[in-house]
Amino acid sequence: MKKKSDAEPLPDELRPEYRFDYSKARPNPYARRLRKTSVSVMLDPEIAAVFPTSESVNKALRSVIIRRRSLRTRATAAKRSTRK
Repeated sequence: MKKKSDAEPLPDELRPEYRFDYSKARPNPYARRLRKTSVSVMLDPEIAAVFPTSESVNKALRSVIIRRRSLRTRATAAKRSTRK
């Protein structure tokens, strides 16, 4: 027969303080590799719903970058032609 716990269940809220035993902590073996190759970005939930994968986010951002570069070069060319 199992004993019933006398302690009340914790509310679903953050505690004012957490105590971690850092003596048991281990270094992340993947941290060095990740630091060199990736950047983490937090997306708002409505944005994340539109872009389900990192590949789709990267594709959309690349298209925005290309579009901005082409608009910038057109604007620069237009300024140069009006100066003459």
